Amino acid sequence: MSEETMTIREMCDAFDVTPRTLRFYEAKELLFPMREGQKRLFTRRDRARLKLILRGKRFGFTLEEIRQLLDLYYLGDQQHTQLARSYELARDRLADLERQREELDAAIDDLRDQLKWGEKMLASLDGTKKAAE
Repeated sequence: MSEETMTIREMCDAFDVTPRTLRFYEAKELLFPMREGQKRLFTRRDRARLKLILRGKRFGFTLEEIRQLLDLYYLGDQQHTQLARSYELARDRLADLERQREELDAAIDDLRDQLKWGEKMLASLDGTKKAAE
């Protein structure tokens, strides 16, 4: 492996992704590997972009949002616009995740209550059954 480029297999191993994932990101114009015949060679820039793509996906950003954020890097304003937009999206996403967590916590509490009710009902029915025997 050259320090400058990585093969698709090396990228897969380094980032725990599949070749299909890398080809998909290339088709979506998120990655731009160099080509040597049929061989794809990924540069440091591709590696940095993939790291950001994977982080964005983990946070729940859409691929289109990620692509737009990556494209803002080249505006020439020392990444001010990119950072500001990333911050805005991250803040909104955090609010969404916190709302989802609250909804999950409420659903978990409701389900626990239902299980307690079910336990009582089963115990009651078991007690009735044993008394009849």
